Amino acid sequence: MTINAPRPEVWNFLSDPHSVSLCAPGLESLEIITPEKHFKAIASVGFGSVSVKFNLDVEWVELDPPKRGKIKARGSAPGSAVEGSSEMILRELPNGSTDIDWSADVMVFGTIASLASRLMGSLTRRLTGEFFNCVKAKIEG
Repeated sequence: MTINAPRPEVWNFLSDPHSVSLCAPGLESLEIITPEKHFKAIASVGFGSVSVKFNLDVEWVELDPPKRGKIKARGSAPGSAVEGSSEMILRELPNGSTDIDWSADVMVFGTIASLASRLMGSLTRRLTGEFFNCVKAKIEG
């Protein structure tokens, strides 16, 4: 995805939990534990007709501002758990825009895993699309 803004501006938005929380689908609450490092969140995710509320522990594990960042998250819900990591690489383009290369690896365990397995791919694509469309709109104004 390309955002029509300089890389430092895009980085500042994407590395700030408060800014990102404006675009995170299903986010109900956010608590900063250690600034620029560790936070807790509560997020609801719908898997078809089932909605699950996860308590998440999220931590930046690698930061190379304004080029690259990697985040890890672990969470639980009644009878289920989730683990994941996400990495973003920001490239400055010649016209002053920023290209975002984003990847994620998410694993769901427990009761919800059996329900979610067939929906996971489409759900992930939909939530990712919603998130980055919002990020683009917020940054580009």
